[in-house]
Amino acid sequence: MDTSETQVWLLVAAAVGVAAGLFLLARGFAGYRVEVRVGDMSSSPTDSIAAGEVRVSGTIEAAELTLVSLLQSRPCVYYHSTVGDPGEVQRAKPELNEERAVGFRVRDAVGTLRVFPRGARIDAPLRFEGETGALGDEPVGLDLRQGGPTRATEMDRETAAAELLRVRGPYEYSLLAGVGDRHGRRQYREWRLEPGEAVTVVGMAMPFGDLDDPVAANLGDTTDPSHDDPEVAADLAAAQAAGVLATDAASAWGNAAIPGFGIGRPVATPHLDPGAAPLPVASAEERARVQQTFEIAPETLVVVASDEVPLLIAHGTPGAVVQRGQTQLVVGLLGGILAIVSAMAFAFVVNGGTGR
Repeated sequence: MDTSETQVWLLVAAAVGVAAGLFLLARGFAGYRVEVRVGDMSSSPTDSIAAGEVRVSGTIEAAELTLVSLLQSRPCVYYHSTVGDPGEVQRAKPELNEERAVGFRVRDAVGTLRVFPRGARIDAPLRFEGETGALGDEPVGLDLRQGGPTRATEMDRETAAAELLRVRGPYEYSLLAGVGDRHGRRQYREWRLEPGEAVTVVGMAMPFGDLDDPVAANLGDTTDPSHDDPEVAADLAAAQAAGVLATDAASAWGNAAIPGFGIGRPVATPHLDPGAAPLPVASAEERARVQQTFEIAPETLVVVASDEVPLLIAHGTPGAVVQRGQTQLVVGLLGGILAIVSAMAFAFVVNGGTGR
């Protein structure tokens, strides 16, 4: 290898060092901000919180809905799945990128508190990572979701049995058509928060009745920008001004607005076609359980994101979150040193080592 080729490789290595160092530095400062925010507050018991900024910690408990993750079909309240070229560049910008969250409860020793994830910054652990093999074989553990991303938390016995016994068909590879490099190789990654795991939440506690749009607040979905689409917002405003927008759930959704209707045990008699088979109305015990699950009193405090207080959801206990942030900061500072040294090496090579 001649001198010019050596210089080119040195320049490339120095440029990569600068980029990697800056990336680690930015990640370190992000971890430091999380550490400071979590570490500067103490957790409040869920039965004694007051309106305002709060920190709560406990275990995740599913509310009325759970998500089904894209790559492993696991029940969760948050997932972020990416698929793309195994190359490092594609890792930073995957070709398929799906991220969703759904409202959940945090349970501590004294009770539960509902969290609405819209607009949250979510720190979740990496649960699955793999690549296609040399012969095109998929990594162990890959179980692509079939069907929609949400499920009712409580299934009736027949539905649960059918799901358990269902024979899964072939993967829906159409979902991944064109994803990967020219050899058909793909890298898979999935981050998740699952029920039963420890979690720390910092956000704004406010009465449920003060939420402008509880449905949108309950869903965090970066793969579907329609919530923020100005055309959709304009259409809704025009419909509301014209008086053609339904003012309540019963008018807008009909039978679907009846709690328990979707699982075949409505709490009230639905309006059905005369030829349809009648649905059994839920018992008093079932009705109480469904209403407790799906209905929240207006005065109940919930945790949300606000303009003044951003919402942070991080896996682990507060101590674990702080320790993780400290580690990221140290690594980030080392990355800063790497970026400085690489920049100096880059300048040295460009100037031909003469110090000009």
